[in-house]
Amino acid sequence: MRAVLSTIGLLILSNVFMTFAWYGHLKNLSNRAWYVAAVASWGVAFFEYMLQVPANRIGHTTLSLGQLKILQEVIALSVFVPFSVFYMKESLSWNYLYAAICIAGAVFFIFRG
Repeated sequence: MRAVLSTIGLLILSNVFMTFAWYGHLKNLSNRAWYVAAVASWGVAFFEYMLQVPANRIGHTTLSLGQLKILQEVIALSVFVPFSVFYMKESLSWNYLYAAICIAGAVFFIFRG
């Protein structure tokens, strides 16, 4: 259980960095050339990888590869929605709920006994 909790914690932190690397430049660097945003994003992504790689290595001691991937997707959506609403000031739509339902189905199927 400790490995799973460590994996979840590291993946949450990793996804915060990933989300800012992938989308933060749309708000902060929209007036700069794309290659400036790419270099800045690579810099942020370095920290994402420094958390994601150990998370997957720890998680793979108790979880299958499929379970790790679905867990990461659940965490990614859980991080992305607040980022989208609170940081990027996008409106929340029903599509987020529908996506969450689909991912909940994926969780059910990948983790069932």
